[in-house]
Order: sequence, then structure tokens, then C-alpha cells
Amino acid sequence: MDTQKLLTPYAMGDLSLKNRIVMAPMTRSRADNAENAPTALQATYYKQRASAGLIITEGSQVSKAAVGYINTPGIYSDAQVEGWKKTVEAVHKEGGKIFIQLWHCGSMSHPDFHNGEKPLSASDVNPNEKSYTPQGFKDTVSPKPMTLEDIKQTIVDFGNAAANAKKAGFDGVEIHSSNGYLFHQFFNTHTNKRTDNYGGSIENKARLLFDVIEEIKKVYPENRIGIRLNPSLHGAFGMQADVETIPTFEYIVKKLNNYSLAYLHLSEPFTDVSSVPFLVSEIAKHFRPLYNGTLMINNGFTKASGNNVLEKNLADLVAYGKLFISNPDLPKRFEADAPLQEWDEATFYVPGEAGYIDYPMLEKTHQ
Repeated sequence: MDTQKLLTPYAMGDLSLKNRIVMAPMTRSRADNAENAPTALQATYYKQRASAGLIITEGSQVSKAAVGYINTPGIYSDAQVEGWKKTVEAVHKEGGKIFIQLWHCGSMSHPDFHNGEKPLSASDVNPNEKSYTPQGFKDTVSPKPMTLEDIKQTIVDFGNAAANAKKAGFDGVEIHSSNGYLFHQFFNTHTNKRTDNYGGSIENKARLLFDVIEEIKKVYPENRIGIRLNPSLHGAFGMQADVETIPTFEYIVKKLNNYSLAYLHLSEPFTDVSSVPFLVSEIAKHFRPLYNGTLMINNGFTKASGNNVLEKNLADLVAYGKLFISNPDLPKRFEADAPLQEWDEATFYVPGEAGYIDYPMLEKTHQ
């Protein structure tokens, strides 16, 4: 049998990845301490999965204002930096590469996280979702439209978070400009009603992302910065697609060609959008010709479909989420054509080791 394309090495800028299998960023809600700092538990979890060509951590909030979910780790305090150092060292010791995902939830939050104040967003538009708070799930509220000063501070927060990521030793950072969070709230016509330089035109709606890239460039070179986008998200996280949605993402992707980024990380649609006339059902196929750099694709890929998308040259890297939760040595299982273990959704977002670091490795399941 020929070598699977997924298992071949890849040169991502100046980083050599041992394979093209990426561990996708996944919220796991294990930073259940007063500092919301990673602990030895996170270090073990990521170390177990260091056979990935690249690990992208769970979203880590860039400031207190960026929080949207309970027990998620941040990257804005000294304690958080020290906690992440343990994870980075553990992954590097196993020969792995690791980026941290920088996150601002925007309106996908709740006043309980902000001393009773409304969360920030582009405009006063309630996403009408549920926020997972210390008191359980609560309805989201109409957010506070960001002032220009709020925007300026948020740009600085991303720069500071990148500086902290560098202190912790991360190989690079991914900007979470996807899945209905802050940047996406600026991109989307339904959630961005602004009339200043951050609203109205497609160029203005995309401006915040490029301002943040420019800020992070002061800390990390462009080839250590990744961007995540979800162009065909519709009907979830407050996102409503319209005739401007795909042109907005086409503009963003083309403009990203002006940078020598580590990668562009795209999601295939979370739901069937074939009946939505202005959305794209095949994201990799649509955006591959528009982007000149390394393209990473995710959402629901199997071993076969992952190899297939690479063989067709529609992507360079494939990110796997849930399969990595229950199969810490996923590349080894793909190589051996070994059975894959099922994940337990009941333990996705709860504290503790169960469903986190207790999934067995392949050799232990075959003894």
C-alpha cells in the first residue's frame, strides 16, 4: 500500500511537520481554578496527542473581557503563562509542534462573566444562544457595541496575548476569527450595524482582523500566525448569512495573500447549506484557488476523506477534532489501520480526568 498522504511530512513555512494530521482546537473546560490557568492535566492531555503534525490548543481568551464560557484557560495573566509553559514543554519533549488559539467570544458570553456588565460586540445584536456560566446555561443578552477605544484595547489585548504565548514557548498562534465569535460578529451583516470604519463596507467589516494581524506581527513573524474562518456558518451562534457573506470571506482570503502566514484554517459547513442560495457547500474546493499559502481544512473528516482531500490538492493539512479526543494516538491508528475509539460527549466539557486523559493508547488496547 502506498503511504497515506496524511502521514507524509509537510513544510509549513520554517516549521517541519512530521505529518499532515492536525489536532483541531477544541474547548474542553478543564481550567477549573480561580486563575483559569492550565495545569498538569492539560500538559498530559496535549502530550498524549503530540504525534499530530501540529496541535492547535483550545481557544484561550486574550483578556477577561474576552471570556464566554466557564473553565476555559486564558493567556493574559502570569499564572496562565506559567501553566501553558508546562503544556508546551511536554509537547516539545515528545517532538510535537503546538500553536495556541487566541480567542475573544464577543457577544457569545454573559454578564455573569463580566461583573454584571454586558459583553462586547460589533453592535447591539443578541445572538440568542445559550452561554455556559458557573450557574449553568443562561440566555445570551444584547451586547454592548464596542467604542473605538474598546476596539483599540482589544487589538492591544491580542498583541499582549501573543507576547504571552511567546513567553510560554508556543511555536505560533491561531487567531480564532470563526464560529460566530468576535471577529465573525464584525464580518456578518446581521451582527454588524456599525457606520464607522469597522462597519458598512466589506473592507470595513474585515478591518479588525487585519488590525490584529498587524499587532501580532510585532511579536511573531507572519509564518507563525494562523487564521481560522468558517465562511458558510448559518443559523448558529447568531450568524445569519446573506448575499454579502461569501464575498466578504473571498475578500478576506484574497487579502490574506499579502501575508506569509503559517496557514489558513477553513471549516466545511457545520450544517447542510445546499438550499441556501448564497452560501458555498464545498469550502476547500471554492477557496483553494483563491489562497496561495498553506490551506488547512476541517469538520467531520475521516481517514479516507482526509487522504482524499489531500490527494485532490484541495488542502495541505487536515484538522481532526473529536477523533483526537478519544484517539490520542490518531496518526498511529491511521497508519496501522486500527479501529478507532468512540468519544463520550458527556465528558467533553466537565472537569477532571475522565474523558480527557484516560482514553487508552493503541498498544494498551492490543495487549
